[in-house]
Amino acid sequence: MNASVDSRVWTTLTGDTLAEDAVEVTGPESVLPGTFRVEEAATTSIAAATLAAGELLRLRGIEPGKVSVDTRHAAASFHSEQYIRVDGEPVPFSAPLSGDYRANDGWVRLHCNYPRHVAAVCWGLGVPATREAFEKVVAAKSKFEVESAVVGAGGAAAVLRSREEWLAHKQGQASSALPIAEIRTLGPSDPVRLFASDRPLGGVRILDLTHVIAGPVAGRVLAAHGATVMHIGSDRLPTVPPLAVDTGMGKLSAYVDLETEAGRSRLRKLIARADVVLQGFRPGSLVAKGFSPEALAELRPGIVVADLSAYGWEGPWARRRGFDSLVQMASGIADEGGKTAGIDGPGPLPVQALDHATGWLTAAAIMTAVRRAVTEGGSQHVRTSLAGTGEWLNSLGRKESGPAEFDGSEWLEDADSPLGLLTRVKMAGTLPGANPFWVEGTRVSGSDRAVW
Repeated sequence: MNASVDSRVWTTLTGDTLAEDAVEVTGPESVLPGTFRVEEAATTSIAAATLAAGELLRLRGIEPGKVSVDTRHAAASFHSEQYIRVDGEPVPFSAPLSGDYRANDGWVRLHCNYPRHVAAVCWGLGVPATREAFEKVVAAKSKFEVESAVVGAGGAAAVLRSREEWLAHKQGQASSALPIAEIRTLGPSDPVRLFASDRPLGGVRILDLTHVIAGPVAGRVLAAHGATVMHIGSDRLPTVPPLAVDTGMGKLSAYVDLETEAGRSRLRKLIARADVVLQGFRPGSLVAKGFSPEALAELRPGIVVADLSAYGWEGPWARRRGFDSLVQMASGIADEGGKTAGIDGPGPLPVQALDHATGWLTAAAIMTAVRRAVTEGGSQHVRTSLAGTGEWLNSLGRKESGPAEFDGSEWLEDADSPLGLLTRVKMAGTLPGANPFWVEGTRVSGSDRAVW
């Protein structure tokens, strides 16, 4: 069967029907292990972002040419954090306490990539920070006891649920209704103007207030299409080094402490001169600091505000911390994967597909919203979620189980950076009118001033 893209995504983003010949897809249909159609999700989300960039080119009077995506390149792009190297060496990081733990009635996943999440598990379960202690206490409790204790302590955890269990849960019911992406008008403004450029997002300023994978991937895609992307972090917050290096391509990197009034004042000044704000804080967190989408639209009429979340904005888990692996556990994806593989326990997707697809889809939605702000006016609000992406992936159906291993080395390239010589996955998606590229590699965190 030939590889393809899901035309529903383009219709959801733009309201238009995707022409049958709009995207050329090359490569085999199945290149990754498992039965979920991760390749189609990867190819479609990359195609959507590239098509959206092409429409911005068209707006500038430049013929974009025919978009093309290779399924193998798409798969490598969705595994980019595993390929990143600095001077030929992997970027060191260890999170030995993250993982799947067997309770007395099933499985639960504990997310322990950050010190505060480890501390929450220790506090919620009353144990020291060792794998042995975690395993012992989890084995003595029910899976729901563990999940409740850890989440109640401010941590991140998820029980392994079947699809049926998820759809019977109030959050599963809320998440199952999530769209692939949502774009709505926040408020009126005159149409914005694009600066002269031969790149889709040339002259567009984007504030990237995200972490981990999904949001940073969106910012990385936008940078590759010509945007000036400034990632805002803090020297008080921990990072996952391989992810920070992998997703920092083409971005400025500055520190702003949003826990201080001086930091919040600095952010307001940045927003006042920005075109897009991309944020992945837990729903409600940035609002509590005075930065609701409505406040941003008032501060900068014509702005595009993009919000990412784990479980969406409705239901009892709307404010819950979540990550790709946890959404897979909760929504039935990991349960089906385990059963398909014939293993006792969860079987995750072969790549962090919910994160990466959400990142590319968010980039596509942002570029569509920018085009709307230019042609129609109005501040725009984009919302995407890992759970919504998971629902879309589930709707793509299944394939015969793919090959046991995938080698994406043919899609790697070397690039200079302030960190050293990077080995990275090339930017995916061909756009003949202005092929995407990063002006430079990842910068040292916090090395830029927080000014435009």
